[in-house]
Amino acid sequence: MKSHRLKNVSRFVYWTPRILSILFVIFFMIFSLDVFEPGLSAKEIAIGLFMHNIPALILLIVVIISWKHEIVGGIVFILAGLLYIIMLIINSSEWYMLTWSLQIAGPAFLIGILFILNWRKKRIFNQSEILLQKTSQKF
Repeated sequence: MKSHRLKNVSRFVYWTPRILSILFVIFFMIFSLDVFEPGLSAKEIAIGLFMHNIPALILLIVVIISWKHEIVGGIVFILAGLLYIIMLIINSSEWYMLTWSLQIAGPAFLIGILFILNWRKKRIFNQSEILLQKTSQKF
């Protein structure tokens, strides 16, 4: 019973940051749809889409790397959330922008924390497996 519960938690910690990070990247890409305006050429729209999607493309690359190396996703998503908050503080004099920034930075922090939890869980499991192998070799 206890191992079944642990297995469910392991699945949750494994899949949740991956699914949330994909949804987060899609959410960012939706913001680029404002480049579609009447009178723009296809080339101008393509350049606008690319420019608007640079942050999302960078995060997509991070998601791909994080699929195997969770620590990368943990660090980058937390730093991305912090960077977003810092940029808003620097560029805005309104205090309410800090609470507004948590709508973007909050999910980034959550994804980063979940990636780090998964990385740590995997690391502890690997260390215990190595210890078991060393112990079994002695006997």
